[in-house]
Amino acid sequence: MEFFKIKRDIPFMRHAIIFNVVSLITFLAAVFFLFSRGLHLSVEFTGGTLMEVTYAQPADLDLVRSTVAKLGLNDVQVQNFGTARDVLIRLPVQKGVSSAQQSVQVMTALKAADASAVMRRTEFVGPQVGDELAVDGIKALASVIVGIMLYLAIRFEWKFAVAAIIANLHDIVIILGFFAFFQWEFSLPVLAAVLAVLGYSVNESVVIFDRIRENFRRYRKMNTHEIIDSAITSTISRTIITHGSTQMMVLSMLLFGGATLHYFALALTIGILFGIYSSVFVAAAIAMWLGIQREDLIKGGAKKEEDPNDPNAGATV
Repeated sequence: MEFFKIKRDIPFMRHAIIFNVVSLITFLAAVFFLFSRGLHLSVEFTGGTLMEVTYAQPADLDLVRSTVAKLGLNDVQVQNFGTARDVLIRLPVQKGVSSAQQSVQVMTALKAADASAVMRRTEFVGPQVGDELAVDGIKALASVIVGIMLYLAIRFEWKFAVAAIIANLHDIVIILGFFAFFQWEFSLPVLAAVLAVLGYSVNESVVIFDRIRENFRRYRKMNTHEIIDSAITSTISRTIITHGSTQMMVLSMLLFGGATLHYFALALTIGILFGIYSSVFVAAAIAMWLGIQREDLIKGGAKKEEDPNDPNAGATV
């Protein structure tokens, strides 16, 4: 399916330096905010109290949040747990206040707002557990990066693997930079979104890299710049349709998913937008600067050259 047919190749690589300078500035700004402000970690990483409360009727989450907020507790997470009548509340650690005291204080306020509120259980998540989750999250991120790099090195060529990893790290650091700058809460769902962005971004890079390899086999008289420009231009229709559809779904979660999905969808939104940018202007440009050439990708004889502007190019009978 190709809704957006472009007859002439767009010279993306002609402006690769400009786009990558913009990327570098954005990347360095994100690193600066990560070190200067740090991430605003959620209860899962810092420790705190978990409360499960049940109501006789579907719970009003906004009422629960406002009730807890009146107690002066910040960074409280409120979400449905299981059914619409069950609510899970995460409370951060407070100095000089025990978990039991926090639970009693919150339940007193909730019962005053709705007498049907019943506490089913309460748990305390210690800082040690939070540290383990943070370490496991870093390990998961590192494992995904190594796996992607090995996959690309085997499927294509090591220059493509290096280019894709740099582009993916570019996306991850920028997402984290946004969360550090605005001090948005970084929770386990956000970590899941970051891992999802890694796979999503590398998928776009693989599509472009695969088309570059095909073009090297097909057009022997075109130089590397022209090969890459042709590959990106020929995949634009697919990029617009795929990413446009995905972004519509993510925006619906962001706008209508409520507080529970807000930061998860926000991380995905940032990641998708920068993932498209990095696949086109970062990954492809870095592969070009690393000196990717026809001999790196073609094993054996090349196919007969075709006209890149021929609508029947590459067609089979």
